[in-house]
Amino acid sequence: MTSPQNAKNSVVVVGGGFGGLFSVLAIRERLPERPVVLLEPHSTFLFQPHLYELLSGEMQSWEVAPGYRDLLSSRQMVWLQERVNRIDLDAGYLTTESGSRLEWGDLVLATGTEPNDFGIPGVRQHSQGFHSLNDVATLRERIQLLRQQRQSDAALVIVGAGPTGVELACKLADLLEGSALVHLIEIGDEILPSSRSFNRSRAQAALERRQVRLHLKTKVTAVTETQVQLAGGTTLRHDGLIWSGGSRPSLPPLKPESVVERSGISINADLRVSGQANVFAIGDGAHHAETPWPCTAQVAMQQGEAIAAALADMTAGKEPEPFQFQDRGEMLSLGIGDATLTGLGITLAGPLAFNLRRATYLTRLPGMSLGLRSAGAWLLNR
Repeated sequence: MTSPQNAKNSVVVVGGGFGGLFSVLAIRERLPERPVVLLEPHSTFLFQPHLYELLSGEMQSWEVAPGYRDLLSSRQMVWLQERVNRIDLDAGYLTTESGSRLEWGDLVLATGTEPNDFGIPGVRQHSQGFHSLNDVATLRERIQLLRQQRQSDAALVIVGAGPTGVELACKLADLLEGSALVHLIEIGDEILPSSRSFNRSRAQAALERRQVRLHLKTKVTAVTETQVQLAGGTTLRHDGLIWSGGSRPSLPPLKPESVVERSGISINADLRVSGQANVFAIGDGAHHAETPWPCTAQVAMQQGEAIAAALADMTAGKEPEPFQFQDRGEMLSLGIGDATLTGLGITLAGPLAFNLRRATYLTRLPGMSLGLRSAGAWLLNR
């Protein structure tokens, strides 16, 4: 990695998730003369759609979590393993936890979200998420323990029946092999409320086949080390609680504070932060009031590519075009070797859908060599 030079001309990207990583890669390809700096405190990029396959052993950690050094070192850009603790948009600089100060020519905020416990007592102390390699390792240990003990009343509880909750429930039910019940709690009246009807019906059937206990229109009011308290006074015993019940923007302190709304950083249709000419915000931590795009990886990836196009337009003296999301479909993992997908003229479920889902994601893995290695591993293990 090279060191930041002439930071005032740099494109500085804060956050190395899908939006941030695809931004720096697209900028480097489209504007090779621009210095690019990525600030990301973690050492590995996490390809979150495949965390479920990492949990089950269907994929390996190098496929799901490649290192930023490997992804970026050959592309002549700077990766600073730093956490940003303050951003002054008006003054045009940011500071990091180590005390560094960095200015920018253009700034891209792609800081994502963090779990939201909605102030429910005990959630923070007695639950885990499913967002990181540590979460996978913790859950693996819990599964192994439950399979060894095989207690008659053992149970894992998942809160939130969006994609994370449903995909995880199916995978856990397969991995537990009857050694514990799986409960899935949803405050709404259906699972996957934002999904296509085909995927929703296939997911419903997958949960039923695996005897996942589904609790709709159910609100969690408190959590203890061994119990989940529900509205109405009922309780569920648990041997582990996975919280996927909501998220909120994860943002360092920003000045001016007026750019931050409840749903995230306020942005215009061209992805620029409201009132800022050279500051963009993308991904789950950004919000456009007129067009609230889905909080998905494909939106963040497309926005990353749109950032490079916008910067190219600005370099040529033109105004950036409004971002246009191209919905390329939806894919869900529904257990070991099982999936469902819709989009681009395809409606499919079962093992073939699982293989197509994996192959589709392989083409999106940053770095062609990584994609080829992963494809080779997949073919060798078939």
